This record gives sequence, C-alpha cells and structure tokens, in this order.
Amino acid sequence: MDQLSLRAMHCCARLTEGLFSQSGSYTPRGIFMITNAQRFSGILATTTAILVLTLAFCLASVSGCEAQAQASAPATIASLHSDNSTTTPAAASRQPAASSNANATAPDPEIPRAIARELAEMKAEIEELKAELRSLTTVAPAASASSAPPHAAESAVAAAPTPQPAPPAPVAPAVTSPVIAASAPAPAVLAVAPATAAASVEPAAEAMAAQANTEAAAATKPAKPDPFSLYDYTWLTGNPRIKEIPFDSKFFSPEIRFDVEYTYDFNHPADDTIGGSSEIFRAQEFQVTQAGVGGDFHWNNVQGRFMTQFGMYSETTPRNDASPARGGWDLDTAYRYVSEAYGGYHINALNGINVQAGIFMSYIGLFSYYQFDNWAYQPSYVSSNTPWFFNGMRVQIFPTPKLKIEPWLINGWQSYGRFNNRPGVGGQILWRPNGWFSFVGNQYGLGADDLGVAGRIRYHTDDSIQVKYYDRPGEYLDKMAFTLTGDAGCEHGGDPVAGTAVSCDTDGKKIVNGVSYVTPKQSFLGYMVYNRWWFKKDVYAVTLGGGKINNPGRYLVLLPPIDGATAITGTPYFTENPGNPFKAWDASFTFDYMPSQYITFRSEYNHRAANVPYFTGRGGITPPGGDNGNPGAIVPGWTPDLVRDENRMTFAILVMF
Repeated sequence: MDQLSLRAMHCCARLTEGLFSQSGSYTPRGIFMITNAQRFSGILATTTAILVLTLAFCLASVSGCEAQAQASAPATIASLHSDNSTTTPAAASRQPAASSNANATAPDPEIPRAIARELAEMKAEIEELKAELRSLTTVAPAASASSAPPHAAESAVAAAPTPQPAPPAPVAPAVTSPVIAASAPAPAVLAVAPATAAASVEPAAEAMAAQANTEAAAATKPAKPDPFSLYDYTWLTGNPRIKEIPFDSKFFSPEIRFDVEYTYDFNHPADDTIGGSSEIFRAQEFQVTQAGVGGDFHWNNVQGRFMTQFGMYSETTPRNDASPARGGWDLDTAYRYVSEAYGGYHINALNGINVQAGIFMSYIGLFSYYQFDNWAYQPSYVSSNTPWFFNGMRVQIFPTPKLKIEPWLINGWQSYGRFNNRPGVGGQILWRPNGWFSFVGNQYGLGADDLGVAGRIRYHTDDSIQVKYYDRPGEYLDKMAFTLTGDAGCEHGGDPVAGTAVSCDTDGKKIVNGVSYVTPKQSFLGYMVYNRWWFKKDVYAVTLGGGKINNPGRYLVLLPPIDGATAITGTPYFTENPGNPFKAWDASFTFDYMPSQYITFRSEYNHRAANVPYFTGRGGITPPGGDNGNPGAIVPGWTPDLVRDENRMTFAILVMF
C-alpha cells in the first residue's frame, strides 16, 4: 500500500499542477491571471477550494490504508518538495508530468479493479468541475482586452471582492499540511467543498468581470486634451517661451523671474528720471525692474498662484493706482510686493472651468506685465497705458480646448480698491483654432474709475490678433509673425455743475436749471503693430513695431512723476482734465539673443513723441534738493523740463525659470 499511497499523492499533485497550468492559460478579465506572483493572490481562494476537493478525492481512494499513509507521509512530503521546490508550476508541467500521465493511463496490476474504477470516476468528476470553472471565466472579447490599460486587470482584481471559501475548521489546514489533511474525515470535505467553491467563485467572477468591462470601456474613450495644449504657442508675444519647467511636480510648478536693465536716455535728464512709461523708470543706471519668486499650486482640483514683485515694480506700479486714497488702510503698501496672488478651484465640466479670486494679470493691451514674455521691452502706449492687473474674481470657462470665455467682477481699472461706490465688470474671449493664429478680445465696462467722480462711467475694448505666417524650422530664417492690436474706449456722465461731466462721442452741452454746461469728449483710440523674425532655431530674433494713441481728456495717460506726483496727488504741471488733448506715437527696434529658453539678452532702441511736452528733458522733473513732499503744489521758482520727444537705448538681461 506504500506504492499506492505514493501514486495517489502523485496523482493529486499532478492534477493540482494541471489546474494551475490550465488556469494560467486563461485571462478572463483579470480573474485567473497567474502569469506572475502579483496576480496569484486574486485566485488563491478558488485554487484552495479545488486543491481541497482534489486531495479529498485522492484520500478517499486510499481510506482503507489510512494507517500506512500516515506512516509514509514524511517520505511523501519530502518527495513532493524535492520535485517542486526549485521549479515553478509552469516549469513543472513541462518536466515530469508527461511520464506521470503515461503511467496513469495504464492501470497497475497491483491496484484492485474497484480502486481503479473509483479513480477513473474521480478523474471524470474533476474534469467536469474544471469545465464548469472554465465556463465561469469566459475570456472577454479581444478588442476590449487590447484597449484596456496595462494595469486594468490588477485594478479589477484589487477593486472586486476576493472569493473567500468558507470550509469547516478541520478542512482549512489542508492547504499547508498534508498530514493533517490525510487525517481529516473525507466525507465532510466532499459534502462542503464543491458547493462552497461554486457559491463563492461565481458571484465574485461576475462582479470582477463587470468591473473589468467598465474600466475597458473607459479606456477606449479618448482623454480630453488640456486647453491650448494642442499646439506650440511659445512664439506668441505676452506668452513665456519656456517649454520645460525645472523641478515641476504634481503639487507645485515653481516660477522665478529676474529683469535687470540699463537705459541710456539721449535727453540726458539731470535727475535720471524717466516719465510716461510703466516699464522703464530711470536713465543711465542699472536697475532691477522686477525680481519675482512664486509659482502655481495644484492638488485635487484646488489651485493657487503667488508671485512677488521686488525692485522698481514694487514702487512704480502702486503709484498709478488712485483707489487707496478712498477709505482707511494703505492698500498700496499691503499689495506693494505682490504682483499675483489668487486661489481657486477647477471644475471637471466641459473642457474645464476655473473659479479664481485675488490679484491676477489683465493682459489688456496684449503684452505681458513681465518683459521676458514679450517681443519688445518698451511696449507701445496701447499696452503701457492700460491695466496690468485686476483685483477681484474671474471664471475661466473652456467650452473647447481652443476657446476660453472669462468673465470678471473686479474692483476697478487696475486698482486695489474701488474708486467710488461700484465695481467694474469685464471679460476676455481667447480663441486659438490652430497653431498659427490667435485672437483675444478684452472688454471692460460699468466701472466708475475716476476718484471722487461717482457718476462717470468707463467703457473699453481691446482686441488683438497674432499670426505666424512663416514657419520653416530647418532654415536660417525659421519663423516670422506679426501682431495687430486695436483699442477704443470712452467715459460718459458726471456732474455738469461741478465740471466733471463728459461725453463719449463729441463735445456737447448739458442744460441744468437753465444754465448750459460743456461736456467735453472723453475717449481713447489707439493701435499698435509688431513684426518679429526668428533666426537659427530661435536663438536670435529681431522685432520692429510701434503704435499711436489719441486720448482727449487724458484719463488713460500715465502721469509723469513730476516732484514725486502719483495718481492720487496729481500735478499742476501736467493736468488730466476733460478736454485736455493728448496724442502720441512711438517706434522701436529690438534685438534678442536667446542661447537658452531660460534667458534673453535684449537690446532695444525706442523713439517716442507727443503733441504736448510730456517726456523728461535735460533739466529733469525733480526740484532742486529732491521732491519737496507736496507734489500737488507749485514749487516757487522752478518748473520741470518737459519735452515732446525722447530717444533711448535699453539693454536688459531677462531670466525666467
């Protein structure tokens, strides 16, 4: 009976090994994929039930020789471990299994016919169980399997409940200890194991199959591209040309900027002070225009952006905002060192919706607040005299990856607070249908943006196109593009008696209590155009451009910093009253050397002119001994030196990471 016991154990091992190799050949939605160790855990319970069932049948056939089987168990265990300890189930099926099967087909003369017949019946029942398991794990269609992601099978197994057979307590140790299994009552195993295995496998298989089908269907649906990610837009002015962000991560995208310039003014102002610009402020000196550190935070659809502004911008940008004069707290001091700061949330609808509040860039006038992003250092008046930032709330809606609709609710026209008793509203439409054309329209209205004049309302439209009409990367002259921007706006309303009433169209009159009052025309009309050429794989670039404005009323003209004047104080030497005309034009030539995407060496020549004295002359615009602390008053015995034109050269190093 020692030989019979050994053959029975070999039969059980061979059948179990066959089940492993058979189940390994199926990949039904990730249920029985045991091609590696990570996928084995998902079928452990099912295999356990089969193993218990197989061992029970085998042990039943030798129940008459139970004592001898127990006596020979150590030798049997040793032989099984020596055969399989160094081979995988697949490898074992290719080695001794063939000879074992050959021996099994011929009945041993020493085995009684009753036992041989019982073994044959047992084998037939096992084959039926295997066939039933195959029917429960039908392979999914090839198309679904091929379109699923690489780890869809593991995901399905991890997500679905694992089959857990619940055999009686005496049966559980049979997996790890053949000795205990041999001593367990065989009838109990036969009565429980098949029902338990079938009951636990079938619902789990259906659940995992449904999960796998769902994931496969999701994988076949193409993912939506990020807005404006279909083409390369680094050629646009107002857009940084950075293509790779160092140290970018899922949580934070850093941004570091340095803008250092030296400007030579051919007027040679005695006080080195330049007026009429929101980008260049001093002459014949090296100055740090902007030093900014910050970046974008993004996690679980939550957004945040923060950028500092140190250098000249921290002084010159707040001086152009008159809103801190209304009410308490020094808003210009509170925001002095912040250029951008907002938080928001991304909504997964359409192609994305962002809801954000704080200080953000306006981009009215096309050019960016940061010179690194632009084709020229000194933009024309249309850009230089319009807002660089808004303080309020915006909603960015992306109906398609090529279109953005962005409404604004803001404090006012480049203002930290409100000028009067109402906020401003506006919005942007940005459309980029392909890689060579871009249109942006910025609209603003309903803002009462003149300090202390509540009834005067402002409207403005700013619209630009950019066209890349030549793109041949393999040639020395590899790219050409142009921009065209047009602006129009006006103010209307006010108090005729107080002399603050204005009109959008023409100079008019308004009669109050039988008295006729003049309502001067208060409008803005301007344009600018630029053309840029790139050479030698974008290492060099040349830009020609300029523009013109007409602003009767001067409500958008930058106030020269005469005697330290600001938008709050004003100056008697350059009035901004309704009806005061102002016309100006400019031209520039820019040469850029860009050895890396992170740095630009820029040289630029500018010519600017106006119909009235506006620019700083040789005598300067600062009283002897410096600003006297009262810029709104006349300084006895002194007048600023204002001239109608200026010529200057600017050399800058612009860095962005």
